[in-house]
Amino acid sequence: MKVLGACPLDCPDGCSWEVTVEDGVAVSMRGNKNHPVTRGALCVKVNRYLEQVNSPDRITYPMRRVGRKGEGKFERITWDQALDEITARLMGIVDEYGGEAIWPFLGTGSLGYIQGLEGFAGRRFFNVLGASLHDPTICSVSGSTGLKYTLGTAGGMDPEDFAKSELILLWGTNPLTSGHHIWKFIQDSGAYTIAIDPVRSRTAERCDEHLAPLPGTDAALALGLMNVIVSMGAHDEQYLAEHTEGWDEFQGRIAEFPPDRVAEITGLPVEKIVELGERIARTRPTAIRASQGIQRHAGGGMALRTLACLPAVTGDWAIPGGGLHYSTSGHFQLNMMDMVRFDLLPNPVRMLSQTRIGRDLLERTDPPVKALFVVAANPVGSNPDQRKVIEGLSREDLFTVVLEHFPTDTVDYADIVLPATMQPEHLDVIAAYGNLYLAWNEKAVEPPGECLSTTETFRRLARRMGFEEPALYDSDEELARTLLKDYDIDRLRADGFLKVPARPVPTEKVMFTSLRAERAGHDPLPGYTPPSDSGSGLVLISAAPHHFLNTTFGSNPELRRREGDSRVTIHPDDAAARGVTDGAPVLVANARGSFEAVAEVSDRVRPGVAATTKGRWAKFTNGATVNATIAERDSDFNGGAVFHDNRVEITPR
Repeated sequence: MKVLGACPLDCPDGCSWEVTVEDGVAVSMRGNKNHPVTRGALCVKVNRYLEQVNSPDRITYPMRRVGRKGEGKFERITWDQALDEITARLMGIVDEYGGEAIWPFLGTGSLGYIQGLEGFAGRRFFNVLGASLHDPTICSVSGSTGLKYTLGTAGGMDPEDFAKSELILLWGTNPLTSGHHIWKFIQDSGAYTIAIDPVRSRTAERCDEHLAPLPGTDAALALGLMNVIVSMGAHDEQYLAEHTEGWDEFQGRIAEFPPDRVAEITGLPVEKIVELGERIARTRPTAIRASQGIQRHAGGGMALRTLACLPAVTGDWAIPGGGLHYSTSGHFQLNMMDMVRFDLLPNPVRMLSQTRIGRDLLERTDPPVKALFVVAANPVGSNPDQRKVIEGLSREDLFTVVLEHFPTDTVDYADIVLPATMQPEHLDVIAAYGNLYLAWNEKAVEPPGECLSTTETFRRLARRMGFEEPALYDSDEELARTLLKDYDIDRLRADGFLKVPARPVPTEKVMFTSLRAERAGHDPLPGYTPPSDSGSGLVLISAAPHHFLNTTFGSNPELRRREGDSRVTIHPDDAAARGVTDGAPVLVANARGSFEAVAEVSDRVRPGVAATTKGRWAKFTNGATVNATIAERDSDFNGGAVFHDNRVEITPR
């Protein structure tokens, strides 16, 4: 029997897959050949997904902590015992401190809209409880906000239209590692491709050209390119007159960034800036692919806001194959309000930032956070300032429940651990953020042991607490029909995928001057915001690895073997100045913390920049990862994280 499903992981592609089931066991998984983006191919990580599903390390029954927090010592308990203890502890906290003392901490371990609900899993239950809201700030919020200021939406061009492009700028993105299916459309185009990235990544090596600006200077480069275009008289005056607002004011801002100034900011040669500006000026259509890494610094939101102006100056927003693609989420018309049911909240409640968990657990908010309910998240492995996160999770007065598949670093700090199902074991719906396809995930097999889906876990917990609100007991299919009320769910379920219509981009006009931005306290014009961590040392980039996805697969033995030891790449000039040799063990450190790595001395990074990867588990890396060095600090728009705004020193050890 073959069962259609979809990948729930935090990748733009949202692949459709086919699971072969024999005698109730999933024996193989392959990409859906009929899906226009997946085209039968999965990535190197998801090709081993069934290894994860069938791993002997799976958590398959509820557990209670018996050792100190952080020791990872647990005893097996029954579901009844787990539900009773959670009910007693949560109700006690509500009685003493109010519902806001409970924080549902939700991550991107699953992007399923039924089981993960894009950061809102269990929200109906938590609304009835009056729990704090969780603000999912760690991923793409700054860039999305910046795009909305300029375009009215974060939804950009249809990535399938890259096949029509003549020039493609892969700006701060490495699709051959993170979301490789767009590469097929890039290849189909025959376009001239340019990677703009501080690191010569797998993708950069396959491009026609590579430019390596200093991290966090992308907005200045974009302004410099527009300066060249306008100086040539190559801007599209008709498009600017008919489809933009604030062009006169923005033209003044562009004039502030001539190529020589931009060269000083970005560290790029003047002639390269001029050459690229001239190439863009004479090439239609030009498409830009930018992903989440580009906005993980102090000026990240402004970077995307400014970058979205470039296709307006050239008129590319009006041409098929032209424009910018960051996320396609804005094109989906999902009925989120009826899914999350904020109307069930008894009173308005506060919102707590995902990026600031360390601060909010240690500085004792009012009311203090007394219970943490972690779903599809691994904050010890994924959040900034790892030392502060661990200190916060170590509080003995903090009651922590974790729904998980594996004994992650965060599980070690849980009081109660609940076994969760994986994607072939439950119903789910996926909306890709790298294409325009919905995908249906049918349950293929029964889960192992006592694993329950996220939805069933909250149904049982609501019943144990005696809640009478009918919405808490909707079945998974009822939830799916609520979510997809504007789509043909029966067709989606039968075919496994469904392309949604693209919505207009921009929604009305390109806003060079934004009243929304000004009201939020920002510059009404797009511009350049420098990095915050501008002191001494090397700027450390911590990009996605090839064999892990966030911290998913971080415990898979084969993928860990392929990924190898934790490495940090350093330019030969910087290595020589520090006495660092290729292949030698080093300590990467700053005032916040440190981690151990092996040096790779290479010109894949430019001088002044070092590069490593995220996704490792602290328990496999002597207790610390790159996040030990990263500040728990907000970027410019709506509290995004600053993983790439990070200076360190690298010394031999």
